[in-house]
Amino acid sequence: MPSIFIIPTAHGWNFLRSSTAASPRNAAAGSASQNGSWNVRKLQNLEEAVPLLSATDDFVLGLPVAAVLAQRFRLPSVDPAEFPEMIRIQIEKVLPFSAEDVTTDFEVIEQDENESVVSAVAIRNEQLAELVAPLLDRGFIPRQVTVYAAQRASTYAPKGNALLIYPEGETLVYVMTENGKLSLARVFENGNGEQLQLELPQLRMSAELQGINASSPNVLLDESYYQMRDTVQGILASPTEIVGVELPPASVKLNLLPESWRRRRSQLIRQTEWRKRLLWIGGAYIALLFLLFAYLGLLRFQIGRIDARIAQDAPGTQFVRATEANWKALAPAIDARYYPVEILLHIFESLPSPEVRITAYNQSARQVSVDGEANTAALAYQFIEKIKKNPDLRVFQFEMASPRILPNDHAQFRLEGKPR
Repeated sequence: MPSIFIIPTAHGWNFLRSSTAASPRNAAAGSASQNGSWNVRKLQNLEEAVPLLSATDDFVLGLPVAAVLAQRFRLPSVDPAEFPEMIRIQIEKVLPFSAEDVTTDFEVIEQDENESVVSAVAIRNEQLAELVAPLLDRGFIPRQVTVYAAQRASTYAPKGNALLIYPEGETLVYVMTENGKLSLARVFENGNGEQLQLELPQLRMSAELQGINASSPNVLLDESYYQMRDTVQGILASPTEIVGVELPPASVKLNLLPESWRRRRSQLIRQTEWRKRLLWIGGAYIALLFLLFAYLGLLRFQIGRIDARIAQDAPGTQFVRATEANWKALAPAIDARYYPVEILLHIFESLPSPEVRITAYNQSARQVSVDGEANTAALAYQFIEKIKKNPDLRVFQFEMASPRILPNDHAQFRLEGKPR
């Protein structure tokens, strides 16, 4: 159900908004009465509704009876899809306007196999545009344009026949309804007792002439005319019920929204949706940029802190590096693992067999080299593998090039080891 209804009243309009959809801008726009879960605000004209609406509001506009033409037709029962064209033809017979200048809609009052009784309503598009101009000029197009009398009938008299008497603008409206649908409507400038004595019998006669059973209708009198209750009951000889503003009005099928307005409203809705999406995308992009700049700022701050720590620790670091270099320089002299005798001993321990012989050994502060000869290349490779696995020689990283094969098929090899 829509969250907003704009309906005509005695001296202007009523703006009905569901309290669950109320917004701060509407709460601050002025005083409003609240009934149940709906807020009711009285407006002098439709211009006062503009600040109460937003582009995303889904609202229904109820038209006064004086703005529309309501007709009751008896038509042969045909395919429901053919009813709009038949109604259009009947309306064209009544109105001096072309079909393009008028918007029509209808509701079926009752139907049997042979005949259908239809309530048809029409309004001239130009007149509707003038009436709703304050809203249209601001881009506010209702989702549905209906007739307030149909809303009241559907609310209070969904079954049977009823007579509604209530004010719209400066006039008094008399509406005959059948099963909640409009059958006959009259508007009078004066609503005093003498006028009622004259008009109500004529209205009943007109209804009977059109085939409407008006002998004992359910009489509904608006609460603003409570003082006329006894008079109405005396004239119609029927109990009269007092009714107030519908909160909310009942949903009705009638929709007099012109096709051009429908298309424009769809465009506005799409534009609003795209605008929202773009705002979300823009907001997300700005948030990402903010996070990126914040991250870059954090990185710069952390880099600055690290640079400061490095600068603070630089003297100590330099001392450690110098000490390490000194120890490395002194290692061959003070570390037994670098003694030539120890190294040579461990190399001989790694010989895989007597068929591998050491022919030369050289050692400097930076390198150890071992020349040798093996009966086969396989024995040379076994030797280098044992060297690498010897735990006492792991202070060096040994490498061996491919052995050179001698004429006697012996393999001549050279191992080179560097301190790790």
